[in-house]
Amino acid sequence: MAELLRAERSRRLLLLRALRGGVLGDGVGPDGVDFFAQGWDLLERAQCHAPEACEELLMSPNTGMWVSLAVRRVRGRVYEDAPHWVVLGHLAALAAAAAARAGMDFDIAVPVRRGRVQLPTLGCAALTDREPWGAARVTGRDGRVRITGAGGEVAVPAGPDRRDRDWTPVRRMTLGTGSRAKPLVLEELDPYRTFPRPSGPSPLPPAEAAYWESSLAAAWDVLLRDEPGTAEAMRRGLISVAPTPARERFRPHSSTAGDAFGGVTASRPDDVAQLAATLVHEFQHTKLGGLMHLEPLTGPPADPEEPETLFYAPWRDDPRPLGGLLQGIYAFLGVTRFWRAHRHTADPAYVSLAHFEFALWRGQVWATLTAVHGHERLTPLGRYVVERLTERCAAWLTDEVPATPLRLAQEAAADHHARWRAHHLRPPAEAVEESVRAWRQGAPRPPAALAAEPLLVPDAEAGFSDSTAVLARYHLSEPDGPWQRPGAVDGAETAEVRLILGEHTEARDAFIARLSDKEAPVSAWPGLGRSLAAEPARRAAADLLLQHPERARAVQDAIAVATGRRADPVRLAAWLGA
Repeated sequence: MAELLRAERSRRLLLLRALRGGVLGDGVGPDGVDFFAQGWDLLERAQCHAPEACEELLMSPNTGMWVSLAVRRVRGRVYEDAPHWVVLGHLAALAAAAAARAGMDFDIAVPVRRGRVQLPTLGCAALTDREPWGAARVTGRDGRVRITGAGGEVAVPAGPDRRDRDWTPVRRMTLGTGSRAKPLVLEELDPYRTFPRPSGPSPLPPAEAAYWESSLAAAWDVLLRDEPGTAEAMRRGLISVAPTPARERFRPHSSTAGDAFGGVTASRPDDVAQLAATLVHEFQHTKLGGLMHLEPLTGPPADPEEPETLFYAPWRDDPRPLGGLLQGIYAFLGVTRFWRAHRHTADPAYVSLAHFEFALWRGQVWATLTAVHGHERLTPLGRYVVERLTERCAAWLTDEVPATPLRLAQEAAADHHARWRAHHLRPPAEAVEESVRAWRQGAPRPPAALAAEPLLVPDAEAGFSDSTAVLARYHLSEPDGPWQRPGAVDGAETAEVRLILGEHTEARDAFIARLSDKEAPVSAWPGLGRSLAAEPARRAAADLLLQHPERARAVQDAIAVATGRRADPVRLAAWLGA
């Protein structure tokens, strides 16, 4: 972690230097130059006066995000609707914050964003400006800071952590105590806390802030117990968590950006264990992103003119490029490691769910590592990383998991993969046409050409591929809960609920009815396969729908076009599986 932090500091300084060259060099208009030049001068003074204050600002995830977006902005790539001078003028706000923290006397103009003046790492002042963009002056005299603009004046409290009517301080907290304590920013204010696009301040209501603070404190205790190595690295490398609104249960959203090293955005967690797993997941991305800033894990495609090869990622709805797949592997290896330990320390009511998470991600990571192992585009470092991760994951394959969580994890993994194939793979068009002719002529089996390698055609409509996993989590945590009602789980068909409950006949009939409809969801094909798997006489049909559902989808659609009718889905699947 120390090595990655040194590298990240160097990278930030290089980006600042590149930005200065782009703004103050030849060929750049005056828009924002004054803001930037004054900010640079004040930042230099503040660094000489109080270097530690500048270090915290420099290493803030928000600073990393801003400087990278600003460099791209100068080079012609725009990521936000703010004017050029507002984006570049953020350096003046950084300088004002550094000078204020250092107790210096200063006077500088800074941008106003929709009536808000940000002093990064300190807080946010609210003015009454009506215009979306404007300017204000920040002055420091004898240790007191004032912000004055067209919308009034705000005196920053003597203790900047104190809230006032027009001043919201950065929310800081300390997780744990003593030598294992960890400072953390609960980031609600800085526009560059979110990525890839900035956003306005979103202060948490008191009750929500209390929930986050207690959840983070409890998650930190869990990590200290179950993931002490990761927790120790997080003490230095995790800087801030930016809360976002709650999502559907068992579908939390979180993200990191390589440019915002040390920052995490996360939706309101369902529980402490989920939050701990989320922090591990995102911190894995942070670490691997830092490594990739030093040396790439993948090389360029052999033919730059050809589109990049895409892969199945068991944690996504969409196909992923090799670099993104490696990020996912590393993140979910950390998640697997967390659940492997936590299942032995979890509350009794949570143990089955923890076993399920471990079994699910162990299998998914192993399958993906196997798929990329030895890939020609891996650099020597990339091969080394994949080999070490493969060794780690292989050591976990013999760990015992209780029968029910293991079965549900295997079903969820198989269903996810089958849905992905049904959405994104297309059999050769000529083979599909030949199959339709053979079906209509009563041939005993489809043509061999249908087994040729399918084409990958990303389907933008793919979604909710995790439905079976979400239903399994509900089933393990609250078996008699309201999740069984129709529409209670987004993207989950009633037939899928029947499957999780073991009602295979009811599920089969429901899937058949859905697939007789021209508006049938793609996910119904794998679902029918799972329901048929309980019937030995229909094993061939079940295997076809779980392993190659794209064939059934393509041939059924072509039959409907050719005849105006849809084939019986069970008969078609049995024929295709012959």
